[in-house]
Amino acid sequence: MSDARLIALDWGSTRLRAFLLGADGAVLETRQSGQGASTLAGKAAFEQAFSAVTADWPGLPALACGMVGSQHGWREAPYAPCPADAAALARHALKLDERISILPGLMHDGGQPDVMRGEETQIVGALALHPDLAARACLVLPGTHSKWARVEAGRVTGFATHMTGELYALLRQHSVLARLMPADGASPPSSQAFLAGVDAARKEGALSHQLFAVRTLGLFKRLAAEQLPDYLSGLLIGHEIAHELAGGAPGRLALVGDPALCERYALALGRFGVTAPLQLDNTAPAGLWQLAQTMGL
Repeated sequence: MSDARLIALDWGSTRLRAFLLGADGAVLETRQSGQGASTLAGKAAFEQAFSAVTADWPGLPALACGMVGSQHGWREAPYAPCPADAAALARHALKLDERISILPGLMHDGGQPDVMRGEETQIVGALALHPDLAARACLVLPGTHSKWARVEAGRVTGFATHMTGELYALLRQHSVLARLMPADGASPPSSQAFLAGVDAARKEGALSHQLFAVRTLGLFKRLAAEQLPDYLSGLLIGHEIAHELAGGAPGRLALVGDPALCERYALALGRFGVTAPLQLDNTAPAGLWQLAQTMGL
């Protein structure tokens, strides 16, 4: 504990992750809680959640990112506009009190507004861990709402959000497609079915039409029931990738996030001729440390 310098909080909608960071940014201890921002209401609830997850830790400066700074969070931290780097994020940070600060999200308007909260900190962390990405790169952050962020000269110049993960969950559980599928976790994943879905997405065709084929391929036994979830996943991820690569991937490509999901994206990218992209696990602690240094915490 004597080496501890910062409490770093990755506070999303459904989960709160707290990291006790040492003098060099090393993670000394990690704690998790189900008290995500969407499960809490009111200042007192957030204060209690913070106290619970950091119990017995030193009274250090704390820096938080994610939905904790949304309209429905602890307190709203307005979005910083693109292009933005670590210094811009630091300037827009919201100081709750003498100890706790909340980072802003990012906003990009490329014809329609787009936003992120939390992913900007992962991007800062990825650039801190791999400075070679700063010149020109495309960082892909798969998830419920996947982000494709363009970086040039150390700044996020723009990004696009795809509701791929949420669409998969809705279609998998609550649509007509779900009737032919087994329960979640009832069968092992099928790379063959996943890649078949990716290949279907690579062909010209409307997504809504191709989605109905998930049902008909099952009805006519061209795919087994246990293969349908992976085919659906491949179809949705394939369409996301096809759109983003339509103009070519700018600079080096990196995947940031859950290793299993990043590996799935890497597999799909290989079908588009993009091989061996850099894969990084959760970079939020590194990003929070870098931003804390920028802010002088």
